[in-house]
Amino acid sequence: MKRGLLICALFALLALPAIAPAQTHADHGSQPMMEHKGDHHAMQQHRTKSLMVGEQTVDGIKGMVHLNDVGAMMAEMGMKENYHFMIMLTDAATGQSVEQGTVAVKITDPKTGQPGEAIPLMGMGGHFGADVLLPVKGAYTFVVGSKLADGKKRQFTFVYTLK
Repeated sequence: MKRGLLICALFALLALPAIAPAQTHADHGSQPMMEHKGDHHAMQQHRTKSLMVGEQTVDGIKGMVHLNDVGAMMAEMGMKENYHFMIMLTDAATGQSVEQGTVAVKITDPKTGQPGEAIPLMGMGGHFGADVLLPVKGAYTFVVGSKLADGKKRQFTFVYTLK
């Protein structure tokens, strides 16, 4: 459990450049990531690809989804997850980040068309995220459900083809 929280916290810190207000979509080509080698002092930089999945506004809240390819780094730690799924939520009127609430994602398998179990997303300093396994190439559907601090339930749907 501590290892999972440590990894999630690491991804939150590393994702901050991906959500900087001055950054454009063209800047999302790659993000520096860190490799875990036993302790924080022994980490080395890794380059990983950040994929823009899409944006959608639902009931006054804009959701922007990215996938970070972390497969090589996770494999080195003996983990099967190969992407970090993240959604940044902002108030569409003010642009202010929304960081309080409960958020989860269901991922539809491109081979079977069946949605998986809901995966809770942790609040990670500017986004909600989790490490996920996307095992095959194909069109994935991500259905993000949320109940934010305003008490409203919202559902965002994104489709991304993994090549």
